[in-house]
Amino acid sequence: MATKTTKSTAKKTTRRRSKIKKNLVIVESPSKAKTIGKFLGRSYKVVASLGHIRDLPKSRMGVDIENDYTPDYISIRGKGDVIKELRKDAKNAKAVYLASDPDREGEAIAWHVSNILKLDDDQKNRVTFNEITKDAVKEAFKEPREINMDLVDAQQARRVLDRLVGYSISPILWKKVKKGLSAGRVQSVALYLIIQRENEIKNFKPEEYWTIDADFKKGKEEFKASFYGENGKKVSLKNNDDVQVILSKIDKKKDFDVTKVTKKERRRQPQPPYTTSTMQQDANRRLNFRTRKTMMAAQMLYEGIDIKEGAPVGLITYMRTDSTRVASIAKHEASNYIHENYGAEYAAIKPVKGKLPEGAQDAHEAIRPTSVYRTPAKMKQYLTPDQYKLYNLIWSRFVASQMTAEVIDTMSVNLQQNGVDFRANGSKVKFPGFTKVYKRGAEKDNLLPELTEGDKAKMIKDDPAQHFTQPPARYTEAALIKTLEENGVGRPSTYAPTLDTIQRRYYVRLVSRHFEPTELGEIVNRIIEKQFPDIVNVQFTAGIEGKLDEIEEGKQNWINVVDKFYQPFSKEVNAAEEEVDKIEMKDELAGTDCEICGAPMVIKMGRYGKFYACSRFPNCRNTKAIVKDTGITCPKCGQGTVVERKSKKNRTFYGCSRYPDCDFVSWDKPIGRNCPKDGHFLVEKKVKGGKQVVCPNGDYKEEIQK
Repeated sequence: MATKTTKSTAKKTTRRRSKIKKNLVIVESPSKAKTIGKFLGRSYKVVASLGHIRDLPKSRMGVDIENDYTPDYISIRGKGDVIKELRKDAKNAKAVYLASDPDREGEAIAWHVSNILKLDDDQKNRVTFNEITKDAVKEAFKEPREINMDLVDAQQARRVLDRLVGYSISPILWKKVKKGLSAGRVQSVALYLIIQRENEIKNFKPEEYWTIDADFKKGKEEFKASFYGENGKKVSLKNNDDVQVILSKIDKKKDFDVTKVTKKERRRQPQPPYTTSTMQQDANRRLNFRTRKTMMAAQMLYEGIDIKEGAPVGLITYMRTDSTRVASIAKHEASNYIHENYGAEYAAIKPVKGKLPEGAQDAHEAIRPTSVYRTPAKMKQYLTPDQYKLYNLIWSRFVASQMTAEVIDTMSVNLQQNGVDFRANGSKVKFPGFTKVYKRGAEKDNLLPELTEGDKAKMIKDDPAQHFTQPPARYTEAALIKTLEENGVGRPSTYAPTLDTIQRRYYVRLVSRHFEPTELGEIVNRIIEKQFPDIVNVQFTAGIEGKLDEIEEGKQNWINVVDKFYQPFSKEVNAAEEEVDKIEMKDELAGTDCEICGAPMVIKMGRYGKFYACSRFPNCRNTKAIVKDTGITCPKCGQGTVVERKSKKNRTFYGCSRYPDCDFVSWDKPIGRNCPKDGHFLVEKKVKGGKQVVCPNGDYKEEIQK
C-alpha cells in the first residue's frame, strides 16, 4: 500500500510541475535564443521570431498617404507557423519578455511582436542588453521597461520614407529603362558618389613633376636624402630642365655641409575601439572581408559561441553602434590585463576617446570583447577562420585603445651645397606602446648616422625620377563607407545592405576590390540626378538622417517629417512621369549566329555583366558566356587558346577555348612560358604590392617589372 501511495503522490507532483507556467522570452535568432536560454534557467522559455514578422506588403506601396502616411503592415509570407507558435507560447506563459536587439530595428521587431500577441502597451516587457553574457542578461531582466515608441517611430519613418522613394521612382525606371530596377535614398547617394568619382577620374589631367633622390656617405655609413629646395625654401621640379639646372649647381667632388639637425620625440596615439563603420572599413582593408561577410561574422560572435564552459557566451558587444564609449568595468578589466601581461608603463591612465561622427547617437558602447581575458589565442579553437580573424581584430583594437602611445625619436637633417638643399629624415621607435598589440602596417626603423651641424657628407649617387600626378582612386567598400559616414548619410545598420543592393542591381561592379559604375548605373543616376536632385543631394539625405535621429529623441513628430519630405517629392514624381523619355537599351550585335536556330546573336546585360543570347528570345533560349581570349596557347592540349571565364560566384578563372574537349583550368593566368626548372607552365599571380610570375609547383618565381 505504501508503494502505491508513493507512486500516486509522484504522479500528482509531476502533473503539478507540468502546469507551472514559464516566462516567455522572444528574441530574433535561434542562436541568440539558445545562448540566453542557458543563462536564464528552467523558469524561462526562450524562442526566436526569426527576424521581423510584420512588414509593408511587397506587391503595393502599403502606405496610406491620405491618412497621415499610415503603414499597412501585414504578416510576412512564410512566417505563419512562427506566429502561430508565438501565440501558443504566449497564451501559456506566465509573462512575456521581448529581448530583440537594442536599436531601432530591434525596438520595431519588439513592437510588431507585441501587436501580434496583443500585449498590453503599458506593460514593462522590453528587455535590452549590450552584450550576451550571463551577468549582463540577468541584470537586464531585473529592470524591464516599456517599448520605446520614439525608437519605433524613427524606424517607421525610415521604412515609410524608403518605401515612398523606392515605390515612386522604381516604376518610372521600369517604364523608361527596364524592369527590375530600383532606387532608394541611401543607395542613390552611394551610386552618385561612385559615378562622381568616375567622372573625376575621366576628367583628370595628369601633371608632370620630378624628384631627385640621392645616396650620401659620412665616413663609412651611407644614408639617403631627397632634394628639398634652394637656400632653405622648398622648390618644385616641374620638368627635366628644372632637374638639370639643380644638378648643374652640384659639384660631386665637394662635400655637402650639414647645416641643420633637428631631433624630436613624436608620440603616436592609439585609435579608439571600433564602431560599426570603422570595423567594416578595417576588416575590408586588413582582412579583405566584404561588408556583408564582416557583419555575419560579427553577428555570430555577438549572439554566442560555445567555448566549452557551460552555456555559449557572446564574445563581443553589440555590433551596430556609432559610439566609441567604453563601460568603466571594461576599462578596469583591460587595465588589469595590460598590467599583468605587458607592465604598468603600457597601461594608459586616460585612454584615448574617439570623436563622435556628425549625427552619431552614442546609444551603445563601442564594439569590444566582452572579456579581454578571452584572448584570440584561447578562443581560436572554438571559432571558424573568419570568426577568429574578426575577433582578433576587435580584441586587438580594443586592448590597444586602452594602452599608452608609441614614442618615436625622429631626426631631420639638412644638407647644403652651393645653395642646393637636400633633406634626410630618420626615425627609431623608443617605446612601442600600443603597437605591442595592434600594428597599423609595416613599421621599420629608418636610422641615420649620428650627424651634427657642421659635419660633412659626400653625395655618391643621384637618382632623378619623372612622375605624374595620379587621379583619385575609385572607391573601395571601406572608402565608400567612410565617405557616407563622414557625410552623415546612412547609419550603422544600412551600409551593408546598401552596398549589396547597388551590386545586385548591376549599377556597379567590383573590379580588383574597387567600385566601377556600369552603363545601367550611369543611366539610372542620370535620371535621378535630373528629376530628383534632392535624392542624390548628400546634404539633403544627411538632413533626413538628422530628422530621424530627432524623432528617436522625441524632438520631432514622424508624420510631420515624412510629410515635409513627400509634398515636394510627389510633384517631382509627377513631373518625371511626363518628362523622362523612354531609353532604349538596344542589344548590340555579337557578330555571330545562333548555332541552334541560325538567328543573329546579341549582347545582353545580366547580373554578372554581359553575355551572348539569341535575338529570337524567348522562342530560342540559347545563351553563351562572353569569354576574353588571351591569345596564349593552351598548355595542356596545345591546340586551343587560354580564355578568361567567370565562375558561378563571379570569380575569374582561365580555361581552354576547346572545352569540353580539353579540361584545362587555372585560377591564375598562364603567360605562355614554361618553368626553366621543371618545365611546368608559368602563371601570373597577384601578390601584395603587384604581380609575380611563378611556377605552380612553387620552385620558381620572378618579379614583374612595373
